[in-house]
Amino acid sequence: MTESPSLLWVKSTYSNNGGSCVEWAPAHAATNSTVPVRDSKSPGEPVLDIPADAFTAFVTGVKDGTLGTR
Repeated sequence: MTESPSLLWVKSTYSNNGGSCVEWAPAHAATNSTVPVRDSKSPGEPVLDIPADAFTAFVTGVKDGTLGTR
């Protein structure tokens, strides 16, 4: 698990309504091959460390509409 206080968090661009939001730490992802992800409403809760290739596949699947079609 990544220690969250020292990371620079970025909120999803789809989170402008103040609802359920996801944040990630791209600088950490670029240097450590894992993507830290957390719930922006609960920043003190545990952080998920997702392998960068899995996160990339997830984002690609969401963008192109193929997520969960296999």
